[in-house]
Amino acid sequence: MGSAYLDASGKQAFGKPEKPVPRHRGLRKAAAVQTLASLIWIPQAAILATAVGRIADGGGFNDVFGLAVYIALFGIAKSCLEAAGGRMAFRAARTELTARRELATAAVARRSPIDSTRPSSGEAASVIGEQAEMIVPYLSRFQPARFKASAVPSIILACIFPISWIAALILLFAMPLIPVFMALIGWRAQAASEKQLAATGGLNGFLLDRLRGMATIRSLGAVDATATRLRADAESLKTRTMAVLKIAFLSSAVLELFAALGVALVAVYVGFSLLGETRFGAWAGGLDLTSGLFVLLLAPAFFEPLRELSAVWHDRAAGEAAMKAINALNVEGLQLPAASDAPAVATAGAIRLANVGFRYGKDSNAAIDGFDLSVRAGEHVALLGPSGSGKSTLLALIAGHATGDTGSVTIDGQPVSSALHDKIAWVGQKPHIFAGTIAGNISLGRPNVSMESVAESLNFAKLNRFARSHARRPLGDGGLGVSGGEALRLAIARAACNPNARIVLADEPTAHLDAETASDITESLIALAKGRTLVVATHDPRLAARMDRTIVLNPETLREAAE
Repeated sequence: MGSAYLDASGKQAFGKPEKPVPRHRGLRKAAAVQTLASLIWIPQAAILATAVGRIADGGGFNDVFGLAVYIALFGIAKSCLEAAGGRMAFRAARTELTARRELATAAVARRSPIDSTRPSSGEAASVIGEQAEMIVPYLSRFQPARFKASAVPSIILACIFPISWIAALILLFAMPLIPVFMALIGWRAQAASEKQLAATGGLNGFLLDRLRGMATIRSLGAVDATATRLRADAESLKTRTMAVLKIAFLSSAVLELFAALGVALVAVYVGFSLLGETRFGAWAGGLDLTSGLFVLLLAPAFFEPLRELSAVWHDRAAGEAAMKAINALNVEGLQLPAASDAPAVATAGAIRLANVGFRYGKDSNAAIDGFDLSVRAGEHVALLGPSGSGKSTLLALIAGHATGDTGSVTIDGQPVSSALHDKIAWVGQKPHIFAGTIAGNISLGRPNVSMESVAESLNFAKLNRFARSHARRPLGDGGLGVSGGEALRLAIARAACNPNARIVLADEPTAHLDAETASDITESLIALAKGRTLVVATHDPRLAARMDRTIVLNPETLREAAE
């Protein structure tokens, strides 16, 4: 199935967005400030080498006091710049993470409920809430370190070359070996990090799914099997995590080895030059104490940005894997219809589907093709057909959970959009129950719903006894301990609590219920839809017989058949 997104016109399109998320400009400024802080060591080293040279020539306290003051001032400036650069990088990284989280959250919110590729709640929460945090060290530490590693060694090399070409040559030969080996190790580290993040998301999704179905697992005696599976997944995650850490330590060891060899070779050359054993390699015919010490002090600083880059190299692998995971939430799946700019008008509840066609993916077969349907305001209509005939898909199109590829879906002449969602009440066969009170599950945080309305809705849905039994304990997430009939009554109470709803859509409300409970749900549903438009998708002929009109769906043509 091709990935989809909303183009500039608000229509569903397949592929990838044209423009990626822009990087925050503060990251470049922070990298420049931290690079400037590292370069301050060059004048510090020159002043320190000059001071040691004066002392070696017999100079006293007065000869080096002024130089010591300059060294201290440069040190203070270096510390201030490093602290400011670190704060700037962290703030810019947090801003970037917030922007990516907002985009990912909005993208997930736009995903259609009928999209089979929609990520699970546990996986999406793991990516946005937990894995996305790895982007912060990647942006705040690795990005400035990479800029410093490309700028500082070149400038230091330019300062050493006029003094000793052989010392510059030693550093020049040692430097390329480090990024080459780091790149080889980095490819392996990124692959390991992606596998580790995928294992983390899968484990979180599996755990959330099993917690929601704990009552079913216990009733089927599958607790041991679930625990065994969870233990195996945890061991796999531990193995992948240790593989990432092993590669990170290996990259640091490789860099330390080549950096130590480079500094050691420069020290040997400077030592032999000062002893008079070596007379080549310097433009002036040899190195004195001042110039030799200056070169020796800059050699470790030459490798310092590369060492810092190695220390945060694993942040790159984890950060890029996290970016890949959070970006994947932005581009894949069916999208909800775009919000309409048309002003809100009074809704009567007339529904019109004209030549509607729909497919779940760009390359998949049409699930609905050329379907026409007209429902008058206040009419009760049943969509009758077997499973797979397209009943639920039609309800989703009416509710605005997806956009048709062809034709149009209108309510009172207006295209279906998020502006009309408050006018539609949805009663599904598996209503989601949130962890919390019964009142909170009915009001759903709507500001215009009072406690009196909640009480009236409970009485309407015949949930007074259920409310009294759960008055002192909240409901479990996913409806833990709530029967199917009670969950449907909660959904009916939610719809009854919305005074703006003019259309009621019910998807298989009596499926998997016993005859008595199904009869009670039917009566409550008809009472709820009094004076409103009701469209019911069902394969229950008894429920369909209670409607004003029944539409028999042909799974091949999906066209309205008179009955």
